[in-house]
Amino acid sequence: MIKLVIFDMDGVLTSTTDEHFNAWAQLFLKYYQIKLDPKLEVKTKGVSRIDSLNVLLDHYQIVCDESVKQELATEKNEQYQQFISAYDESHRLPGIIRILDYLKHKDIKMALGSASKNGPFLLKALKIDAYFDYVVDPSLLKGKPNPDIFLDAAQHFNLDPKECMGVEDAVAGVLAIKRAGMIALGLGPEDLSLADHQVKTFPELTLEKLEDLLKGTL
Repeated sequence: MIKLVIFDMDGVLTSTTDEHFNAWAQLFLKYYQIKLDPKLEVKTKGVSRIDSLNVLLDHYQIVCDESVKQELATEKNEQYQQFISAYDESHRLPGIIRILDYLKHKDIKMALGSASKNGPFLLKALKIDAYFDYVVDPSLLKGKPNPDIFLDAAQHFNLDPKECMGVEDAVAGVLAIKRAGMIALGLGPEDLSLADHQVKTFPELTLEKLEDLLKGTL
């Protein structure tokens, strides 16, 4: 039986994909006079800020030292924080409260396993922070698709990974869950065939299917 469910933030609890990519787009236009190809957005999903930056720099064959990368990443985050400063409960993805309420009713622990350091702010802005028993600090952990973020959550509760389930909308995130030895629930339209089960939206996930996932029988 699953005792802990670990949620990603972007694309799972709320959608900040456009805000992330728009912040990168402003940065690259400002410093490199480059209009980012929208197709690159999927390659920046679910990974850390620096990993996202490296994807974009590599694509455009831009070389810069680590100190410059840190400056760029910091400025990008400041712009992103401006974009999300007005977030509130209306920005929750549909169906999430039904899932959180059900898990709470079942006495299943919940953790946030986001690569973003803005996770705590968003949980409070969405007014769902009270549901979460733990928030992983990604700052000292290897980013997805490494399993570290998910393993950190399991270790916090002294649980075996087999007793945990992760919820992700990106390939890197699902891969991280599976590398951690956990059940993976994929969410969204992207091909997440590595997941044990996938739905496009939370309203598609019936409580019966969720119960089967929690029991490991789906």
